[in-house]
Amino acid sequence: LRRLLGNFRTMVTDRVGDFIIRLKNAGAIGKHTVVVPYSKHVESIAYKLKELGYLSEVGKSKVPYSFEVTLALNDAGDSKITDVKRVSKPGRRLYAGAVDTHSVKNGMGARIMSTPKGILSDREARRLHVGGEELFKIW
Repeated sequence: LRRLLGNFRTMVTDRVGDFIIRLKNAGAIGKHTVVVPYSKHVESIAYKLKELGYLSEVGKSKVPYSFEVTLALNDAGDSKITDVKRVSKPGRRLYAGAVDTHSVKNGMGARIMSTPKGILSDREARRLHVGGEELFKIW
């Protein structure tokens, strides 16, 4: 348990960036489950990624102050997450209006946004006609 907690003692200023890079790296090495430090914001992003099909399961972890996510796999047994790109960073926040949200990779990817109506994908933001902070792109 002490060895597992050692990963969480470092100060992370960008929780969203840390979360998406953990997902990308886990998929790249063939690991299917990832333990992530708990945050309500990160947990809501995880549930949105589950809804979009990039994650298959979001649940509790044995490690305190953390939760566990399971990556969704394609037919070949690889992670559905090919790559991620952080758009809005702690040093530079980027916002998009309702008409400025456009698709990622011709609809093959998704742009995750933090809006007044919660965490939404680019498609949902266009449908609901709402803008917000562009968190990251995933494909």
